Amino acid sequence: MITLSGINKRHGHQILFVDASLQLNAGEKVGLTGPNGAGKSTVFRMIVGEDPPDEGEVALPKRLTIGYFKQDVGEMSGRRVLDQAIAGAGRTGALHHEVQTLEAAMSDPDQQDRMDEILARYGEIQPEYQDRGGYELEARAREVLHGLGFDDTQIDGDAGALSGGWKMRVEMAKVLLGNFEVLLLDEPTNHLDIESILWLEGFLADTRAAVLMTCHDRDFMNRVVDRIVDVDDGEFVSYTGDYDFMEREQRIRAEQKEAAYEKQQATLAKMQRFIDRFGMYAAKASQAQSRQKKIDKIEKLDPPVRREFVPFRFKTPPRSGDDIVRLTGIHKAYAERTIYKGLDFEVKRGERWCVMGQNGSGKTTLLKMVAGHLEPDAGDVKLGSVKMGYFAQEAMDVLDPSLTVYEQLDHKFPLESIGTKRALLGAFGFFGDDHDKRIENLSGGEKSRLVLALMLFDPPNFLVLDEPTNHLDLDSKQMLVQTLKDFEGTMLFVSHDRTFLRGLANRVLDVSACAAGGAADKYPGSYVEWVEKTGEEAPGVHR
Repeated sequence: MITLSGINKRHGHQILFVDASLQLNAGEKVGLTGPNGAGKSTVFRMIVGEDPPDEGEVALPKRLTIGYFKQDVGEMSGRRVLDQAIAGAGRTGALHHEVQTLEAAMSDPDQQDRMDEILARYGEIQPEYQDRGGYELEARAREVLHGLGFDDTQIDGDAGALSGGWKMRVEMAKVLLGNFEVLLLDEPTNHLDIESILWLEGFLADTRAAVLMTCHDRDFMNRVVDRIVDVDDGEFVSYTGDYDFMEREQRIRAEQKEAAYEKQQATLAKMQRFIDRFGMYAAKASQAQSRQKKIDKIEKLDPPVRREFVPFRFKTPPRSGDDIVRLTGIHKAYAERTIYKGLDFEVKRGERWCVMGQNGSGKTTLLKMVAGHLEPDAGDVKLGSVKMGYFAQEAMDVLDPSLTVYEQLDHKFPLESIGTKRALLGAFGFFGDDHDKRIENLSGGEKSRLVLALMLFDPPNFLVLDEPTNHLDLDSKQMLVQTLKDFEGTMLFVSHDRTFLRGLANRVLDVSACAAGGAADKYPGSYVEWVEKTGEEAPGVHR
């Protein structure tokens, strides 16, 4: 269906692909993986013709329909969310709006002199519109938008009034509604909560379209794709299976490469010792020369390169008291919308609470009240004797855009050794030249990693984290989970990443019922146990 052959591509001095080839077959669901900057998004742009290869060929059928979701939002003001989503649904969406316009014109007395023309055009497009399922399009659009977390008020509201994250969901709805033969999805789970992610998993699993996607959600990849293509040192390496299968295969291949490299090095060393020892002796000179020729002809293996987590020994946080925070009789509303009414909740030392709840249920509001960034309308928030670290998306505002990565760390911890600071940056995925990057040029994921490094280097004993894995790639998420597993303090956090939830939560607070006047559900076990007990991976969403 889509074939990339002999692709060579570079950006500036960076070589992305060298004689690389990739094929996407009809109906296939493929995950595209690789480190940041490897060229994954470039693959999408090459396929749609936005960024042609320097050499090689991108071949696809002329009439192939492609839906491309990327991390980019256009202007949306002046249109309902529903109309905006339908407008992006390819040919069917265009027909839908033309049919609506013609039907309005047919009932407009001022259009009587054009009625023959209007009826002729309506008769021309109506059969195609019906064949394409146009009369069901609006119902399907509402279903998709509901699945992506929109309520009816938002669906019928102005798209221009939405935040950037919600506009990204509208862009996703456009792509899903188009009945495209191929879906190119660049980080589709960004900006989605766990309920919407679970819905999208089901949608993509059922679609007949071929799917090529990048994604930083391990569970999502495992449940959707049947093949992984890893961008590795300028080549496409294919693995028939899910992400877990690829990881196992990579470990096996890495061990095989390492064994082959070590075996070759041992052989070369043995031959070199013979040459060094007997090269000067006439009786052995011909044998030494023969072995030197063999060494010269052997194709030398490169030492294996591994992408791996670099551990860092963090300081032990100061011990807190047993009572971390207590919320009593909390009331909170935004205008007419009640979020909490009489909430009672407390956190004890060593507990790791994950806060669950459907979209708009007040998860972030709760964390802001605990962190002191938002006052309740009534009730009391009482903190114990704690040293708090609060991470939210606005936490990145603490970074100075004029500084480099290393300068920012050095500014906060001037007395620490250079080696310690460089080791910390390495643990959070900053290597070599990354230390000299200006913060204003960092990606969202890089900024998140740097803020977390600054927070955890001198660790608090109470971490309040609001979506700490947003924008982080899979390796960074694995690093963060491994780091926080050894954290000796207390945690209260919101996350849509199930790997993070499974790895860290030993308590679950479900606030879904609070906005309707119900009580919060406090489960005294891990997220894994909560899923087993309720049969849900998120409130209201069964496994």
